[in-house]
Amino acid sequence: MAARWIELVTGSFDDKRRWRRYKARKQQLPTAYRTAIDGIERYITYAGAIVKGDVIMRMLDDLADLFEQAAADGTPVRAIVGDDPVEFADTFIRNYADGQWIQKERSRLTEAIDRADEEQS
Repeated sequence: MAARWIELVTGSFDDKRRWRRYKARKQQLPTAYRTAIDGIERYITYAGAIVKGDVIMRMLDDLADLFEQAAADGTPVRAIVGDDPVEFADTFIRNYADGQWIQKERSRLTEAIDRADEEQS
């Protein structure tokens, strides 16, 4: 019971464990890949507006998978992110829109318009 109360205050223990595993995975990457993933992670944190811990961890786990595989294959960082790293990161973020706060507001707007439409009928 105490653990549940603590998690309400501090956040999910599982997300914290996943975060530590992700950081350890990232630390194992070659320097160039680690530098790239650090930059993308920072951009995602600020520009992504992801508010759900499980979604951000899924995103970061997928990012780590991508960079681990690229490092294993010897794929250059530029081949992963392309000529425009911001476009890469924005596209990557769009795949996780369910965790963005704006998605909730978009749903609320759609529901409000649907209710208004029903009221006029």
